[in-house]
Amino acid sequence: MTAFKNILGDLSAQQFLQSHWQRKPLMVPGAFAGYSSPISADELAGLSLEPDVESRVVLGADPSGPWQVQQGPFQEADFSRLPESEWTLIVQAVDLWVPQVKELLSHFSFLPPWRFDDVMISYAPVGGSAGPHFDEYDVFLIQVEGSKCWQLGQIEDDNPPLLDNSDLRIVKNFQQTQEWLLAPGDMLYLPPRLSHWGIAETEGMTFSVGFRSPSLAELLADLAIELSAGNNDIYYRDPQLSVDMAGERIHPAFIQQVQALLGQLLSDDSLMEDWFARFMTAPKYPGLEKQTKELRKARIDGRLYHNGDIVN
Repeated sequence: MTAFKNILGDLSAQQFLQSHWQRKPLMVPGAFAGYSSPISADELAGLSLEPDVESRVVLGADPSGPWQVQQGPFQEADFSRLPESEWTLIVQAVDLWVPQVKELLSHFSFLPPWRFDDVMISYAPVGGSAGPHFDEYDVFLIQVEGSKCWQLGQIEDDNPPLLDNSDLRIVKNFQQTQEWLLAPGDMLYLPPRLSHWGIAETEGMTFSVGFRSPSLAELLADLAIELSAGNNDIYYRDPQLSVDMAGERIHPAFIQQVQALLGQLLSDDSLMEDWFARFMTAPKYPGLEKQTKELRKARIDGRLYHNGDIVN
């Protein structure tokens, strides 16, 4: 495996974590200089034909629309019908299928391994793009072949205006604040919710090393499942009642009581540690046991959690 001196450029890992992680972007020219893709564009397209592989093709390059997305698995004939330019093939979790791709993760050892999500690979001819959008997760974009221009916008709020009549979450009225042209070996880190727009200047491939960022709703839903399977029930009890609380309007004391009960649950360190480790190490594609065998590990107080199970 190729050794790279410092994929963070002049920054130490600690400096990067303090100044950039989940805060602001970082461009590192030549971070992976000399890296050669272990998978060709044709092989990537071949993966997208497989029913177990998550893939999609995005067509269009005009931010005013229409943008189209086609979900895999694909047939070989689907690619022969694509135009010569302005489309992008995106394949998720290529690290599960190509061990050499997974080896990239060794260069991100300054981050907890259980935070890793997947390595997504995109191929695009000239003009190919996924549109101006933002993600909820941290991502390192590695240009492996060809060149791509990345326009960066701003950190989006909770309800940014999106383009109508599109199956994609395209940012409406995208406003560029920075621009970077990535050549082979260059890497661009993007924090969550930073709007960005990558457009292929030449035919090429981009590797996206993403880090898992579940929503609070996902966390609570999974915690509820964990609680329903255990013996740690906490039952509702009323606060101290008074006659003025007997009306149809819910008195604030009841809300405070529920908050206190939930706080009691969340303050159970053993319960929370065990559940969170299981949740964050659970494989993204649980049916693919062979491919996900070594995917996520986490250790808490001597206990090793591996793909959602306690190993020791």
